[in-house]
Amino acid sequence: MPIEIAAPLKVSPEDRAELERMAVSSSLPYRVVVQSSALLLAAAGESNGAIARACATTTGTVRRWRTKFETGGISAVGSIAKGRGRKPEIAESVIDAIVNDTLHTVPDDESTQWSTRTMGERHGVGKDTVARIWRARKLRPWRVDTFKLSNDPDFEAKLVDVVGLYLNPPERAVVFSFDEKTQCQALDRTQPSLPLKPGRGRTMTHDYKRNGTTDLFAALNVGTGEVLHHTRKSHTGEDVLAFFRWIDVHTPRNLEIHVVLDNLSAHKSEPVRAWLAKPAQKRWHLHFTPTSSSWLNLVEGWFAQLTNKRLRTGSFNSVAALNEAIDVWFSHWNDDPQPFVWVKTAEEPSPRSSGAEPH
Repeated sequence: MPIEIAAPLKVSPEDRAELERMAVSSSLPYRVVVQSSALLLAAAGESNGAIARACATTTGTVRRWRTKFETGGISAVGSIAKGRGRKPEIAESVIDAIVNDTLHTVPDDESTQWSTRTMGERHGVGKDTVARIWRARKLRPWRVDTFKLSNDPDFEAKLVDVVGLYLNPPERAVVFSFDEKTQCQALDRTQPSLPLKPGRGRTMTHDYKRNGTTDLFAALNVGTGEVLHHTRKSHTGEDVLAFFRWIDVHTPRNLEIHVVLDNLSAHKSEPVRAWLAKPAQKRWHLHFTPTSSSWLNLVEGWFAQLTNKRLRTGSFNSVAALNEAIDVWFSHWNDDPQPFVWVKTAEEPSPRSSGAEPH
């Protein structure tokens, strides 16, 4: 049988450079890489049979690749003709119906949301197929995000005031974000915990012993990330006043003091108001957040750090041990403080998430 000899494929210098790039690519589809290699061999004058053997295909396939390139140019390399390729496993109409039912209906038993199994049974497909459709369209019917709207009539004015402090603090002033973390529990486990080891996480008993509580007062310096704190046995107006005096003592006298805080009654108690009314405290300025807007107070982010990293899985056999652990954690934090930086304007924050990010 005579060997099929074809004239060398005509390839421009630009197309040759692109074919050489695609022939060694590790990210392009395999068919593109193989066809690029075959076309380079054709341009070098190799026969269709030799190219077929080198690319583990047939001479007829090589001829089609050459023809596609001659008529369609570099953009035709690796292209799939209409009607060819893998057919979809499920009709688009069924996919649309699954998406529509997920968004707009509930199961016949009036469950609040669909599962992959119940949706699959409704449309005659497997639960894995439903899961792929939901994943591709970012549908999570089992997930519910909760929110709470503030009914504060002065919401907008307070929001602008507080966010303005974060984004553009006044000169010769320090801005504190203040709040209490009340009823911090000194919990001790009923049995010793087992440490982390390869193949097994750290363990602790579900049940615990209560050894009392402490109230934590904290003021986050918005500019530096440093935190002033006290632990106390209660959180009355007198306790708030004692902590304000602590802040006053530890703030240089030449600086104004701006404090962002919530609307707890103790923050507006008679002892606090009487102390702030004194001429000696004229450098103090309180900025109250709107009601139901704890997300606006930056110190809440710091409380989350303390809870997740030290308190939640800690064991404390007394209130004194709990207070000591908090003091040590504060000390380490202030050795390398990390400010929480507000990154949204007053028009952007929503009740669902804080506009702050750790620096």
